[in-house]
Amino acid sequence: MIPVYLFIGFLDAGKTSFVQETLADPDFNTGEKTLMVLCEEGEEEYDPSKFAGGNVAFLPVENEKDLTVSLFKEYQRAHRIDRVLIEYNGMWNLQTLYDALPKDWEFYQIICVADASTFRSYMDNLRQLAVDKLKDPEVVLFNRCTKDTDRAYLHRAVRMVNRRAQIIFEFTDGSIQPDDTVDELPWDNTKGPIVLKDEDFGIWYLDAMDNPGKYKGREIELLAYVCQTPRAPKGSFVAGRFGMTCCAEDISYIGVICLAKDAARFAHRSWVRVKAKIDVREHPVYGGPGPWLVASSVTPAQPPEDELVYFLR
Repeated sequence: MIPVYLFIGFLDAGKTSFVQETLADPDFNTGEKTLMVLCEEGEEEYDPSKFAGGNVAFLPVENEKDLTVSLFKEYQRAHRIDRVLIEYNGMWNLQTLYDALPKDWEFYQIICVADASTFRSYMDNLRQLAVDKLKDPEVVLFNRCTKDTDRAYLHRAVRMVNRRAQIIFEFTDGSIQPDDTVDELPWDNTKGPIVLKDEDFGIWYLDAMDNPGKYKGREIELLAYVCQTPRAPKGSFVAGRFGMTCCAEDISYIGVICLAKDAARFAHRSWVRVKAKIDVREHPVYGGPGPWLVASSVTPAQPPEDELVYFLR
């Protein structure tokens, strides 16, 4: 297998500098014959003289449609490469690249590099493309941070689509801090029942999925859309909402298991108000431990004014 390292992010986010430093690191670059696929041209340019042994070859790709399996396989046959690094164009869809990779090329690491000072603008104006770049990375590096950077916003932007990524903040003075963001939650997170406002379901869902133990034993009241699915345990349904991450074409159902007396009598796609105690249990729908609602009451309810929930406020 040919290992592939993918670097994604928007123009002038600092990808080239990051890749240059990576290739100049003797711990990373030990002489492997490396193909560097360049999918955009930014202000920074690579300095091959800094790479050990002249072992890095460059393959510019100017158009998204030029990404094909045959292009990569032809280069691989001609040059017998050991590994591939790709600096991807932030305006291109990642699926185009995924479809173009040969079967014997395997992603070893995906890193997203983002400029903290301009990221919100991309989320406001090009959200679908921005979300596309956040879904798959194992590492998201926000550079050019300052003391005024809203790290909680950046944290939520990643977590709404990617729960596993390591988030790192790099400041303008060169210092680096791992993400230790504690979300400001619009309810008392220390004691008493949580009465969840309709618009806060998305924020609660993200926090409960990331930190289920924090909610164990807490009481909660919420409005939910019922999903009757055979994937849920016997005597339960999924209580959730439809959430929009980037656009009207990217709406998905999110929810948690709700154990309830006579759970089957609540119609699929109906609205209910749930009062429950939160427990933490394992189930395949979560892929590990997750929040379970153990209902004390479930009553029919009217839909909210806005049936969609959002993850950024």
